[in-house]
Amino acid sequence: MTFDIKTFNAIAKEGLDRFEPEHYTLNATEDPDGVILRSQKLHDYEFSKNVKGIARAGAGTNNVPVAKCTEQGIVVFNTPGANANAVKELVIAILLLSVRLIIQGVEWVQKVVGSDAEEQVEAGKKQFAGTELEGKKLGVIGLGAIGAMVANDAYRLGMNVTGYDPFVSVDTAWSISRRVKRAVSMEEILETCDFITVHVPLNEKTRHLIGPDQFLLMKNTAVLLNFARGELVDTQAVIKAVAEQKIAGYVTDFADERLLRKENILVLPHLGASTEEAEVNCAKMAARTLKLFLETGNIKRSVNFPTVEMVFKTPYRISVIHKNVPNMLGTISSSVATHGFNIDNMINRSRDEYAYTLLDLSDITKEDAEKAAKDLEQIANVVRVRVISNLEQGVAEWS
Repeated sequence: MTFDIKTFNAIAKEGLDRFEPEHYTLNATEDPDGVILRSQKLHDYEFSKNVKGIARAGAGTNNVPVAKCTEQGIVVFNTPGANANAVKELVIAILLLSVRLIIQGVEWVQKVVGSDAEEQVEAGKKQFAGTELEGKKLGVIGLGAIGAMVANDAYRLGMNVTGYDPFVSVDTAWSISRRVKRAVSMEEILETCDFITVHVPLNEKTRHLIGPDQFLLMKNTAVLLNFARGELVDTQAVIKAVAEQKIAGYVTDFADERLLRKENILVLPHLGASTEEAEVNCAKMAARTLKLFLETGNIKRSVNFPTVEMVFKTPYRISVIHKNVPNMLGTISSSVATHGFNIDNMINRSRDEYAYTLLDLSDITKEDAEKAAKDLEQIANVVRVRVISNLEQGVAEWS
């Protein structure tokens, strides 16, 4: 038996090539085992019961109904950091364009006519004189993969960089230059910085993270950059703040008709991750993560289930997605024990209302494992059970 992967959008070949034809098919059925996509909206998509995992080739998962997937026991993955360099470079470019009137100058010089063009340009270039980034203060809200890279590179350009992230990971903390100052509150960033760039995930807590109250704290010379998610900034509030000169400008990578054709508001056509390298990196990471889950049950980079990794040494293992309620681990172990099977290894992790358990079973046949799985499916609060065969042990079929 092979796994079928359904693809949406144009997924880079380098990613799809990771699905070996001896074990995988692509878009062969309407009942896939896994889904890989970029921007396709799946909120109205009906998932078959066979879908086990969805990998989004990108960081955001707003186009995937994550809550619905969780209830159905579908693990949703993203690719944090795969497009970080592309977004970082665009943010740095915008910072440069914010202080140097390059675009305006290029547009003007194209309209110059006459044999004395050189003299006209020399006489008129003073209207496009700008300032320099060196010495300006940049505030970075959110020090994940992208925010950390922006902070480091902005510092190397000579900016005074302050970062704020109450949930910064240990890995990210090690990667940030010690010259980047750490703010104790977001208000410190808002009140003191010339440029503010936002790099946090979108959720109910961060929606309209920057709104009317935040604009009142900002310097009237400040420029706000949003290359994370459009809804992080209150659109009506930022339009009002710019119009009333409470801030100097707003740059975003997310088109909203209300923002278009507004003075001192620059809207880009979602170019953040639009590089060949970023698309390839995201596709490769998405494919690698989905393959790992389908073949071993291990979970990495999931947005709705915990990270769970356990070395796969037995011929078969059982994965169980269940509600995070008391005594589930004991109930699962007891159910397997009634068959007289030996649990060689086991791991359990929880995330919010759901939990995930892996059990490695030794000295059993596939039929034995399937019998144990059927009994586990009958337990209250169990959402999904899989039997996974170990490819490296030469098992011919998976279920």
